[in-house]
Amino acid sequence: MATIYRLATLMLFCFIQLSFSELVQEQPLVLKYHNGPLLKGKITVNLIWYGKFTPIQRSIIVDFINSLSSDKATMVPSTSSWWKITEKYKGGSSTLAVGKQILLENYPLGKFLENPHLSALASKLNGVDTINVILTSKDVAVEGFCMRCGTHGSTRVGRGPVRGTYIWVGNSETQCPGQCAWPFHQPIYGPQTPPLVAPNGDVGVDGMIINLATLLGNTVTNPFNNGYFQGPANAPLEAVSACTGMFGSGSYPGYPGKVLVEKSTGASYNANGINGRKYLLPAMWDPQTSTCKTLM
Repeated sequence: MATIYRLATLMLFCFIQLSFSELVQEQPLVLKYHNGPLLKGKITVNLIWYGKFTPIQRSIIVDFINSLSSDKATMVPSTSSWWKITEKYKGGSSTLAVGKQILLENYPLGKFLENPHLSALASKLNGVDTINVILTSKDVAVEGFCMRCGTHGSTRVGRGPVRGTYIWVGNSETQCPGQCAWPFHQPIYGPQTPPLVAPNGDVGVDGMIINLATLLGNTVTNPFNNGYFQGPANAPLEAVSACTGMFGSGSYPGYPGKVLVEKSTGASYNANGINGRKYLLPAMWDPQTSTCKTLM
């Protein structure tokens, strides 16, 4: 199971001794392909909403997923141009579309979820060529939350050898926004740069978008721990988690880089989606250049 961490990796003080030019200089990065299957073709993304989300919060996330493979987001830079980086990995394109949605607003497993609960929730919607996404509300604690902002893994479909994939992402608004909603919240470690204004006006959900984007990119390129990654399979650097904290050109630990700013609201973003949505998306590793590629 692969996990993303946003604590210490964002702002390590070991960079203090480096010059500014050394900070921003990109180092070669190689994610080895381990010859396993990737998720390619048409992929259905099912959503399991655990806890209470407002209709607006749900629409922000649904619009984001549907923006990734849409040709309706014509303004550049776009969410779909970010997602097209996944086409550079072996096997061609991965086309995402939102499928079924389950609302579990009565907390059927309680307000503290352990890892087995996540795989059990994911199994509610078994299927091939699917990603089941579990989204937990701000009042739900999850095992390891804040040390990790989300995770992806796989579960067996039925009794056969076929496995389906799943993602969990939590809303960190009241638990640990400094770790899991940066750069929309002041970090708890490292340089204390002013937080950016969230593009959809919701620090928790806009933080979820960053983590969901990270995990969707990681999932399609390393769904079963034998795709693209660097390091050990149980704690890998993957397509997007290898580029943590990078949102625009010139980024360095504690500084997200150059992004766009909406004049009327002061909100920061780097990608346009459908229905007029704006999002801030992290860099993704480009296998053609072996660098972390941002939209700005």
